[in-house]
Amino acid sequence: MTEPQAMDGLDDLGDLYGEMILDHQRRPRNFRDLPDANRRAVGHNPLCGDRIAITVRLEADSIREIGFTGDGCAISKASASIMTDAVKSRTRAEVEALYGKFHSLVTGPSTGAPGDGAALGKLAVFGGVSRFPMRVKCATLAWHTLRAALEGRGATVTTEKESS
Repeated sequence: MTEPQAMDGLDDLGDLYGEMILDHQRRPRNFRDLPDANRRAVGHNPLCGDRIAITVRLEADSIREIGFTGDGCAISKASASIMTDAVKSRTRAEVEALYGKFHSLVTGPSTGAPGDGAALGKLAVFGGVSRFPMRVKCATLAWHTLRAALEGRGATVTTEKESS
């Protein structure tokens, strides 16, 4: 997917937010596999084609190191990059609380505001995603994958419901 398509519809986030997303997409932070990880999970968004693997070194219920690998659209990759920075040194409970705030931001009613910047920090750049329902799954894939890793689930996480 080319960058203009990846950012399609997100111009109104503002130049600063768009540039931050593109910067994290082009030069993702923590883009690496952790060979000494004690938690791992894989995520897939079949609608967009995003695939991600999260590796975590969890010590005393706190994330000591985290990395991700994979390929996806600008929103997916930037979300994983910013998320990995945001969750370092946090406990599982703190990660869950942050996920709740992020999920509310990207699925809640759009006000055009970047969200609760004090609580979300750089994650607030995804405030406009709620206006684009197909992009919500791109923004949350890394989070669902991280949660699966922390819970020790072995199955691949998908953004689509499995048929029974």
